[in-house]
Amino acid sequence: MEVFVQVVDTGSFTRAADQLQLPKASVSTLVQALENTLAVKLLHRTTRHVSVTADGAVYYERCLRILADVRDAEESLSRERASPSGRLRIDVATGIANDIIIPALPDFFARYPDIALEMGCGDRPVDLVEEGVDCAIRGGELPDSNLIARRIGMLHFFTGASPAYLARHGKPSHPEQLRQHICVNYFSSKTGKLFDWDFTRGEETLRIALPGHFAVNDSTAYTNAGLAGLGIVQMAAYAMQAHVAAGRIELLLEDWASAPIPLHVVYPQNRHLSAKVRVFVEWVADLFMAHPGLQSTPPAWPHAHPSASPAVQLTA
Repeated sequence: MEVFVQVVDTGSFTRAADQLQLPKASVSTLVQALENTLAVKLLHRTTRHVSVTADGAVYYERCLRILADVRDAEESLSRERASPSGRLRIDVATGIANDIIIPALPDFFARYPDIALEMGCGDRPVDLVEEGVDCAIRGGELPDSNLIARRIGMLHFFTGASPAYLARHGKPSHPEQLRQHICVNYFSSKTGKLFDWDFTRGEETLRIALPGHFAVNDSTAYTNAGLAGLGIVQMAAYAMQAHVAAGRIELLLEDWASAPIPLHVVYPQNRHLSAKVRVFVEWVADLFMAHPGLQSTPPAWPHAHPSASPAVQLTA
């Protein structure tokens, strides 16, 4: 049953074999043996594609419930609820991983020493089922209805630049003046399209495609581009706060706001929520909801340290 469910989830005998760490021939043999036992065809097979039959779809839903009941029974008689164990695969944007999750992981492992965490880092949206990822942290709208999402914070974005850039080019006083500046753009890992910049002040809303000769698709690279003085950036508050406090980034257009983006932890709805996934979801939700840069309201900004100087700022 577990092998059959994995084949349906991934849509491939090869991917299922990879996820189960079994030879492909063994996966094929087990599914065929299941079909022979049931005397029914569960899957349509071609050289390029595997799809589930009508009988297979009904059986798949029953298998999910049965396997979940089996795991519940096993966990109720074992120490896993008290001490979750096993491999846990998550996927997180690079900036969130570096700035928020990794510094807090000693606490997670102190609580759950038997969990082996594999964290994929990148801003490319992954297919959780196809790639065998247990859960992910995502910002923005969630068009995939096959995922269960729990909101854990809000991303607020602010405009800024390094003192070195501002010394060369001056400060804009209105978003439209950014057209005469150099801006670092961000492009979608999925579509390759540059994201527009948005600004709101009272009832006035602007959406602008800004010029620039440098663009990235990674949040950490974007932050580093701003620190290097490559141009004006629009950064998430959680990544910007420490740099503003240290004088490495100076806030611009402070009376203008950018539309906040909800942040969710997501996981497939057709999978049993194991103890290891459950404790990670609870842990990361508590971590994010306590973070000052991820609250529902925008953060209060600290002032730069009075002893900071341009020389120090540029080498920090």
